[in-house]
Order: sequence, then structure tokens, then C-alpha cells
Amino acid sequence: MTIPLACQEQLLPGAGLSEKYALAVSLGYQGIELRGRGDLALARRLPELRRARAEGVVMPTVCVEMDHFIGDFDPDRSRDAVRNLRSQLSVIAELGGLGAMTPAAWGMFSRRLPPFEPPRPPEGDRQVLVDALGELGEHARAEGVTLFLEPLNRYEDHMVNRLDEAVALCRAVGLPSVRVVADTYHMNIEEDDACAALRAAAPYLGHVQVSDSNRHQPGAGHLDWPGLLATLEEIGYPGWLALECRLRGEPVAALRQAAAVLGQARPRRAAA
Repeated sequence: MTIPLACQEQLLPGAGLSEKYALAVSLGYQGIELRGRGDLALARRLPELRRARAEGVVMPTVCVEMDHFIGDFDPDRSRDAVRNLRSQLSVIAELGGLGAMTPAAWGMFSRRLPPFEPPRPPEGDRQVLVDALGELGEHARAEGVTLFLEPLNRYEDHMVNRLDEAVALCRAVGLPSVRVVADTYHMNIEEDDACAALRAAAPYLGHVQVSDSNRHQPGAGHLDWPGLLATLEEIGYPGWLALECRLRGEPVAALRQAAAVLGQARPRRAAA
């Protein structure tokens, strides 16, 4: 069998999830990755999501989409991010999915831009993240799903940029329900050797998001897809690939290109 491929919902043309899913399947995808906005928006979508599941739509994961996250400098905003993620974990569990993912933060601070020094020391960053990941990991374990922590590049976050940094936090939390997301766009910026980073993170790797070096669909940049995907096969990666990118060109053609690049590059697993 092959590593299953999902497409984020906002990339797919269509009037609703069932129509989007039908298109996705026709293009070579096996699932839809949901987007989880703030203010408990995903929970308010439950009637729609239940209908979609009853109609056969496969929704393995949800990617958080908010303007504040668990590592926020403001304790109230951090707590609100935890509240939303708890809800998203419960929703994806009801849908029969695998889990929800989050970065430590996005767009809050970068050491590469003025004023260069964040208002909270590294020890404070780590404690806030360990506390939030621990609470969310316990909730995920109770729901039978997983929380995935995603490293972002240095210009989008200052706390967790590489896979080894996310792995260290997973180890500190010590829960099997907290795992790492590898995003090929961010890895292209931050990892010295993307394939070596995947191998080192293998015991903690729970989810992979794919886009090319320029954040467009696979095939539009210069990433070594055969090498990356052969590495995932080599380490026995058990999860999904989820397309998270911008689309260059006509959307359906771009989605078809991405599926073809990944389909042609993905090695086939031996039957169990």
C-alpha cells in the first residue's frame, strides 16, 4: 500500500465537503485535512462534519487556523488556544480521525526581525509549551487521538523551528499522544539535511504536511520528492501526507500535479 494523501479543504473547489472529497478522490487523494479556526468554530461545524462523515468523507486530521497559539506571550490568549485545541481534538475524535496539529506560535515573534529579543526568556517559553502540551496530550489520550506539534521556520516563530526541538518537547511531556509534524516547506529552510532530520525524529513523527520549496504545490519548486518520500518509507512512517500549500496555476490542474508528483515518487509498501 502507499502512504495516504490528504488535501486541505480550502484548496479544493466545491460547494461542500462531499463535493470537495469527490474531486479529491478523482485526483488521487484519499482524505481531506480540515482547518480549525478559533472561537470553537470547528465544534460549531459538527452537523456539517457528521453529515460528511456519513456520506463517506475521510477526515483524518485538523490543522489549527488562528491568530494566537499555545505559546502566546499573553496567558489569556495561550489559554484560549488550549481551549480551542481541546475542542478540535474532541471533534476529530468523533469523526474517527487521528488528531489535531498546532505550532508553538505563528507570526508572534522572530529573532530575525527587530527588536530581536523576545519579552520572555527561553526557560519561560519552554515551560509554557510543556504545560500546554501536557494538558492537551492528556486530553488527546482520553479522546484516543494525538496532538501534533509543528515546527515553523525562524521568520514565523522563535521557539520551535526544527524537528529535533519538537522531539525534545515531546520527550519532556512524556506522553505517546503528543507527536511531531514535519512540514517540508519549513524543513527546507531550517534543516541541514531533511532526510537525516526525518530519520532522527522517526520515533516521534506523527504527521507530515507537504508543499514545495516555494510554498506552492509539490512539483512547483526544487525539493527532492523521491528522496524525502523514500526516507518516509525507510523509517516506516505510519501516518498521512497532507497537502498544505499555495496553488500555482489553475487549482484543479495544480492539485492534479501535486498528486501525480507524490504518486509517482511514493514507493509502494509491501502488503502486510
